[in-house]
Amino acid sequence: MHIGDLRPAPGAKRGRKRVGRGTSSGHGKTSGRGMKGQKARSTVRRGFEGGQTPLYRRLRKRRGVSQAARNIGIFRRSYAEVNVGRLQEPFDAGTVVTPELLLEHHLVRKLGHGLRILGNGQLTKALTVRAHHFSAAARAKIEAAGGTAEVI
Repeated sequence: MHIGDLRPAPGAKRGRKRVGRGTSSGHGKTSGRGMKGQKARSTVRRGFEGGQTPLYRRLRKRRGVSQAARNIGIFRRSYAEVNVGRLQEPFDAGTVVTPELLLEHHLVRKLGHGLRILGNGQLTKALTVRAHHFSAAARAKIEAAGGTAEVI
């Protein structure tokens, strides 16, 4: 196969609509614009509401960024979250579980701003878990199994 043999899929390309070429074309006379009126004669600008005060002028002006928008927007911190029960299966007792090791075992997709260990599930192996944050339940379960929870 050569680059010159490449073709778009059948039906993917459609010819442009040629308007105003006689009544038998189906797009003659009014060229698909219907009968009289503003939209038949010229374009209507975006946001125009027929002379009524448009929405963007009816609403009050909001300047700056609100505190709520700050918390959910560009300053939000996203953590990779793993439950304690997920650490039971892939690791042997005595393993040092790090964020990089969890990436290798595909328990997390991406770390973001760090790793957070949550307390759902059971743990019976003594593991050393290194993460950026532990919930109280997760820390208790890790230490009850004989392991340690180290904050990075």
